[in-house]
Amino acid sequence: MNKFEKIRKAVFPVAGMGTRFLPATKASPKEMMPIVDKPLIQYAVEEAIAAGIEQLIFITNSNKRAVEDHFDHHFELETKLKAKGNLELLDTITNILPTGISCVYLHQSESLGLGHAILCAKHVIGEESFAILLADDLIEATNNVFCLQQMIERSHNNQTNMVAVEKIALDDCINYGIVGFDKTFTGFDKIQHIIEKPAMGRSPSNLAVVGRYILTPTIFSKLEQISPGKNGEIQLTDAISLLLNTESVFAYEFSGKRYDCGNKLGYLQAIVEHGLRHPEISAEFNSYIKSLQITLSTNNI
Repeated sequence: MNKFEKIRKAVFPVAGMGTRFLPATKASPKEMMPIVDKPLIQYAVEEAIAAGIEQLIFITNSNKRAVEDHFDHHFELETKLKAKGNLELLDTITNILPTGISCVYLHQSESLGLGHAILCAKHVIGEESFAILLADDLIEATNNVFCLQQMIERSHNNQTNMVAVEKIALDDCINYGIVGFDKTFTGFDKIQHIIEKPAMGRSPSNLAVVGRYILTPTIFSKLEQISPGKNGEIQLTDAISLLLNTESVFAYEFSGKRYDCGNKLGYLQAIVEHGLRHPEISAEFNSYIKSLQITLSTNNI
């Protein structure tokens, strides 16, 4: 990466309706749902910052200001915590974003899909390559290196398009964008084709695209060319498929555990596992889980 301009900007689409979590998401984005004591979007932002991102671009819904409020100052709360001498809690809300990180908030006027949300950022991205992070894919770091940082380090060149992929069960391929190759996948290979939610039995592989992307600005012209796909939405996967005709796109099998917090089971798994590791409650929560296991076993549940 030393020879090339670094990737400075990241897009966070947070305008979705979050229908699988209603009524919890009626007034607040699903990205604001907490994993123990920190919302999903904060985990994604921390990953981006760790990878060197300097500008955070949030694609929001005008009816939901929770994300913007979360990253803004709350002067009344800060004043009260300071007056009470609760400096540890004060630090958790005043240092969410390091110095030098800027935020841009753009409103998606219609719910027309992920591709449309990304297109909303075109005028802010300009001619730079950029990252996309979907916060409901919570990905743990491996040896303190997050997925996005792994991708940036692997690309070596900000002109390289890249998507993060993960092996999944074939039966689950109907729910993901799936990539295909002309050879055996080695962990980092050029994609030959990509399809959004293939029909059962028509999947080109069991490698699913998950919520981390590095793309060149060429993607915007492709998004402008494609027609609405499934559910009448502008699909990012369809634009990437078109991009394959003019630029290389690579699939990268990242190191780290992903929690699919876009569904209830994955979300609960993330809460439990993070709770077991949380420095404040881990000991007591571990004891509770062990007692729960005994109770379940005793009652043959």
